[in-house]
Amino acid sequence: MTAPETATDTIAAISTPPGRGGIGIVRLSGPQAASIAAQLVRLHLPLQHARARLADVLDAADADVPRIDEAVVTFFAAPNSYTTEDLVEIAAHGSPVVLEFLLHRALELGARLAEPGEFTQRAFLAGRLDLTQAEAVRDLIDAQTLTQARLAASQMGGALSRRAAPGKQSLVELIALLEAGIDFAEDDIDVTPQAEIARRIEELTPPLTALEASFARGRIVHDGLTLAIVGRPNVGKSSLFNRLVERDRAIVTASPGTTRDLVTERISLGGIPIELVDTAGFREGAHGALEEAEQLGIRRSHEALADAALVLVVLDAAQPLNDEEQRLLAAVDGRPAIVVLNKSDLVDAGAAPARKEDLALAGRPALSTSALTGEGIAELRERILSLATGGAAAEPGMLTNLRQHQSVATALGALADAARANASGIPHEMILLDLYRALWALDSLTGQTTPDDILNLIFSTFCIGK
Repeated sequence: MTAPETATDTIAAISTPPGRGGIGIVRLSGPQAASIAAQLVRLHLPLQHARARLADVLDAADADVPRIDEAVVTFFAAPNSYTTEDLVEIAAHGSPVVLEFLLHRALELGARLAEPGEFTQRAFLAGRLDLTQAEAVRDLIDAQTLTQARLAASQMGGALSRRAAPGKQSLVELIALLEAGIDFAEDDIDVTPQAEIARRIEELTPPLTALEASFARGRIVHDGLTLAIVGRPNVGKSSLFNRLVERDRAIVTASPGTTRDLVTERISLGGIPIELVDTAGFREGAHGALEEAEQLGIRRSHEALADAALVLVVLDAAQPLNDEEQRLLAAVDGRPAIVVLNKSDLVDAGAAPARKEDLALAGRPALSTSALTGEGIAELRERILSLATGGAAAEPGMLTNLRQHQSVATALGALADAARANASGIPHEMILLDLYRALWALDSLTGQTTPDDILNLIFSTFCIGK
């Protein structure tokens, strides 16, 4: 799906989610948007830019027939609209029957059903939004935490574009300098010295490197991650799970092996969406002696352990390590993992610290918790958040998806190639090839040089009506 730069057709779609609600919106954009809307409803006053007008939704083209609904119609005249085209939003009651009726009538009157993301794609093609802002529209719609919404709103305001702009401008100036040196070399204008080129490339690199590094946190804020809670039966995994979820989501009993299947719940820690996975307890001994359901649960626990980005290993503060737990600790060696000594309320004052010291000496720093009393839960939340973000701080204009990261990484690679070519005394014409490659990569970040197939893929992930 590729919309023309100057659209000649009018598109229409229902812009509110499927289902019943207080209000539902049918949106039209294009040269016939206002004329079609005027035939869908009986306006109490003529349409005027950025003014809401009360209207009756008509049951047919005949204006004398009774109305079937009331609506509020808002008209935005080109170019002062979301798409930069004439745009009309008809806000009726959120009855699927009425909304579908309005949409079908609009199509009969000459509109075309909008494809996913086509309203935003028209805004992008008209230059109202760059690609990072367009992606932020989708991210805001998909946001599950307030932090995600804030980040998306910042990107919609152009935070990422503004952050990349100074480096891009400096790169353009360097390219212009080298091009001028080549064009006017015969007129005794000095060719740019090697040291000057090296200095300029060196100044370009740190801001782009910092921008690339922002992906570490931006990706996690955007996508979230999975944390698996693992351990042997009856160490309090489900109780800790419930504490982190802040409600009784998993069944907790005194009998070992209560959890037979994976229990998942999504929470927000510091604005980071984290999917918690409560697993069946790892039980040592012959699996043939276990019930089939428990064997399957343990198998799924191993799969969850392998797939999780973070692991919370739960140990019983009152019990010594067994062979299964030793193997479990070995399995998370080198992975982002937190070890907790749970049930600290059941041991005397000296036992838990001694266990912590033993684990620390073995390279497994542990945190004491009590799912019953809440001891250590706040610190556990902080430890999870710190491990999830890798210590990376929130900052404006973060990279949030792989496409953006690849654009900046490509630009940095091209600059490194240009620096090496310059240090080797290679002619400026060849250095310019690397510099132009860096420029094209930064252009692709905002969508100035992005191929149509990439644009189609991006906008196809939007919902219809946006």
